Amino acid sequence: MFAAIVGIASHTLSPDEAALFRARPPAGVILFGRNVGDPDQLRVLCAALREVLPPGAVIAVDQEGGRVARLRPPGWRAHPPAAAIGGLHQRDPAAGERAAYLTGALIGLDCAASGLDMACAPVLDLRIDSASDVIGDRSYGSDPRDVAALAKCMAAGLMAAGVLPVGKHAPGHGRAQVDSHHALPVIPAGVSLDDDIEAFTLCSALPWMMTAHLLYERIDAERPGTLSPAVIGGVIRERIGFAGVLVSDDLAMKALDGEPWALAAAALAAGCDIALHCSGVLDESRSVLSAVPSIGAACAARMTAARAAVAGRRTSLEAEALAVERGLLLA
Repeated sequence: MFAAIVGIASHTLSPDEAALFRARPPAGVILFGRNVGDPDQLRVLCAALREVLPPGAVIAVDQEGGRVARLRPPGWRAHPPAAAIGGLHQRDPAAGERAAYLTGALIGLDCAASGLDMACAPVLDLRIDSASDVIGDRSYGSDPRDVAALAKCMAAGLMAAGVLPVGKHAPGHGRAQVDSHHALPVIPAGVSLDDDIEAFTLCSALPWMMTAHLLYERIDAERPGTLSPAVIGGVIRERIGFAGVLVSDDLAMKALDGEPWALAAAALAAGCDIALHCSGVLDESRSVLSAVPSIGAACAARMTAARAAVAGRRTSLEAEALAVERGLLLA
């Protein structure tokens, strides 16, 4: 399989998309609201994807809870934003950690029932009140130890349901003054990242992490994190100690300039294991898959280890009982 995860255009897999995935099989596909109708439709779509994707490829979705959720009522449960769980944790740490676990488990059960095996969550970014609200209530809070504790609980819930978690956005997106979907945030050299990095360090055992499209001037004044060997090698791999699968954030975001294929190649050259391109535009997906190599031995080993970690944590869960318990905690 090739070192990219790409999007698709609509509620069904088109013949052209299927042909591309057979010819240049990606490491996975990520689904968005444009791909999600109702539970029956999503199960059919995921089954069709499985028929053309190679063994070991992922089918992913952004499903954090709160405003970042592709599976929504009435077909699926609503889930609270991280900030609500963080607020509970401030009042009652044990209750907050349990609510984070239950939310991960319930999101995981929703995903697994549909045929999805990866949820791009939890968010490890800190909440910085003076920053853009692109993170905002997606964060568990401003204390890195609290954020890490809750993120680990959510990830444990996802894995209990058999779903791969993805910690994001390393080494920290919370200080961004602009939304990286629209422009490149710059973190000035005088700003300390110690607290941001601490949250990721405490969660370094997660099986997957996602990079951030921010320019961290203290680390690399020329290249955004996703494209920076100094950020990926020096901070994410060495200082944070992350040894799992590292995927870029969406290379179609406006924070980055360049052709999709060139950005994918640059992300991999900087040290990402897998390039993520989410537009679902067929020509863009084709260009990305044509530009990236097959996944290497190190990435393959990391992906296998991630699968094994989830298999070892999977357990029997009863969704209705978990939902009732969470409702009581958050009431």
